[in-house]
Amino acid sequence: MDLEKQPAPQAPPPEGCLTVAIRIPVRIVVLVLVVPVRIVWDALVVVGRFLRDSVLRPLWRALVVWPCVGLWRYVVVPLARAVGWLAKVLVVLPLVWLYRHVLTPVGHGIAWVARGIVAGLVWVYARVLTPVGHGIVWFLKGVGAVLTLIGHGIAWVARGIVAGLVWVYARMFTPVGHGIVWFLKGVGAVLAWIFTPIGRAIVWCARGLAWLAGAVVTGIGVALYWIARVLLVLPFVALWRWVLAPMGRVLAVVGREVWDALGHAWRIAGHISLAVGRFLGTLFRWIFVEPVRWVYRTVLTPVGHVVRDVVLRPVAEAARSVGRITRAALASARESVRQARADVRRMLFGDAGAVRDVGAVGETREREAVALREPTGADTRTLGSSTTALTKD
Repeated sequence: MDLEKQPAPQAPPPEGCLTVAIRIPVRIVVLVLVVPVRIVWDALVVVGRFLRDSVLRPLWRALVVWPCVGLWRYVVVPLARAVGWLAKVLVVLPLVWLYRHVLTPVGHGIAWVARGIVAGLVWVYARVLTPVGHGIVWFLKGVGAVLTLIGHGIAWVARGIVAGLVWVYARMFTPVGHGIVWFLKGVGAVLAWIFTPIGRAIVWCARGLAWLAGAVVTGIGVALYWIARVLLVLPFVALWRWVLAPMGRVLAVVGREVWDALGHAWRIAGHISLAVGRFLGTLFRWIFVEPVRWVYRTVLTPVGHVVRDVVLRPVAEAARSVGRITRAALASARESVRQARADVRRMLFGDAGAVRDVGAVGETREREAVALREPTGADTRTLGSSTTALTKD
């Protein structure tokens, strides 16, 4: 069911002869022009990446990153710590002491005074203001009752006056009002039979004049419309339909084919550039890298091993032997000097100085013996090596 519901793939629109005639020459010309540009572009990209990785990035690190890190680590952080310590010593600790030993006692005193004032106000309200308020309310209730009685009396007098005025109006002013109404009705009838036809005639004349003016203006507008249509619109429509639209279609086809040709040429040039780059890389490897590697492996490495085994190791052994002999001679000379000093002190100061010198001589001999027993050079034994043990055994 899902496969049936899916819309069928739309076929590409048919292409005209102009598209087919333009496509192949344009693609050939664009390919010839784009291949060198793409090769130069890829070469510039490779050089740019090499410069970025080997020159710009180390230069950026040396000129920007490392100075900023050093500035942050050795200037900003110690300075911030010093400023924080000074702020703590000069601001935070005095504020804490002020809050703890000054503001807190003052606040407690103000709270105690405020509680006392509130308690006094509550007592005044309960013991003084409340009885006075009740008395004022009782007095106002009495005054209200008196005023209510006075209001009822005034209302009774007002009702009597209004009733009298109503009687006078009904007996005296009503006949006069009826006469005025009959007079106004007569005047309205005269106006309806005389002035209404005159007004209607005036309105009909005004409507006729308005229709005539509208017809004249409409005729002038229609004439101007057709003049503008014939002189401006129809030539522009013809120019657009028969000149600009076909030219635009042709230019659109050419532009689309050029753009597609540029895309295809750029991709093909990429493959060509990749093949050229791989060929040059392989050529460089076989011309320079592989010979250098072969020389290093087959010539320099054996020569280095021979030089190390024949020259450097015997020279190192001879130097170590000379060093051991020199250290032994120096140790014997120091021991002879210490023995002579001990004999001189024994002759001058007795047995105490001799005992001290003998102890120093014994410690020196022990250190020299340990130094001579320590393995050096080729005699040094490492983990997993049994050459030295077999040689000593």
